[in-house]
Amino acid sequence: MQRGNQTSVSHFILVGLHHPPQLGVPLFLTFLVIYTLTVSGNGLIILTVLVDTQLHRPMYWFLCHLSLLDMTISSAIVPKMLAGFLLDSKMISFGGCVIQLFSFHFLGCTECFLYTLMAYDRFLAICKPLHYATIMTRSVCNYLAIGTWLGGTLHSLFQTSFICRLPFCGANQVDYFFCDIPAMLRLACADTTINELITFVDIGFLALTCFVLILTSYGYIVAAILRIRSADGRRNAFSTCAAHLTVVIVYYVPCTFIYLRPGSQEPLDGVVAVFYTVITPLLNPIIYTLRNKEMKAALWRLGGRKVVKPH
Repeated sequence: MQRGNQTSVSHFILVGLHHPPQLGVPLFLTFLVIYTLTVSGNGLIILTVLVDTQLHRPMYWFLCHLSLLDMTISSAIVPKMLAGFLLDSKMISFGGCVIQLFSFHFLGCTECFLYTLMAYDRFLAICKPLHYATIMTRSVCNYLAIGTWLGGTLHSLFQTSFICRLPFCGANQVDYFFCDIPAMLRLACADTTINELITFVDIGFLALTCFVLILTSYGYIVAAILRIRSADGRRNAFSTCAAHLTVVIVYYVPCTFIYLRPGSQEPLDGVVAVFYTVITPLLNPIIYTLRNKEMKAALWRLGGRKVVKPH
């Protein structure tokens, strides 16, 4: 891997999602609505959990972190995408591209760790209910949450540093809707075999490890649920777990498709990436509110507080 002059390319052009020109405005409006719902929905979850003392428990504390991650991931990607649908200029500076790449991998990796942590939390709550309160204390929750953010930071620094060491001196059109590793590797003026291997091993190992831990946790959870005698109890437990697994699958499957093929140049890659950058952040507030009785009740209480006047 050669070290090149990073200033030889001062900016990149984000090609964006390939679409007929007449679909520019409809796509802009569609993604604008999705982005608005994502930010408002996740913001409402954070507000509800912070305000409602009945939700001051580890499960909802981690949900707050997940909502914050979804808001920031979406905000790091979607606004630039929206501008690309309407404006002829799709330019992004070299520094802006590096910041976007770092931000996405920092937030995305943190979210992977958080999904694993949320699965472990559900495992303790369902499989070890008598010990749950003593194991998952507030300080432990704080340390675990900080650990996910720290892990995401280290991962992103590692990946971004290897991208920044590559020389970019030729074409500057990023055939993607944001600056990401596979698209950037295609523009480098050097052999990227080592970078592709690093991406495959690093992201592949992290994703596979987290996914296996999640599946292992839910394997124990399902076995514990099947031993519950109450039909309502089994139904409620399955509902909560199914919601989490749905989000995990929608997030992990597209990620695996993209990052285990870092040298791919398939036009379908951009469409697949929309799932974990745009769709998943929208799904989280929908799934965790509509399928969760406690969250729905807390939302009703929050709405009631807005209209109740002090005597």
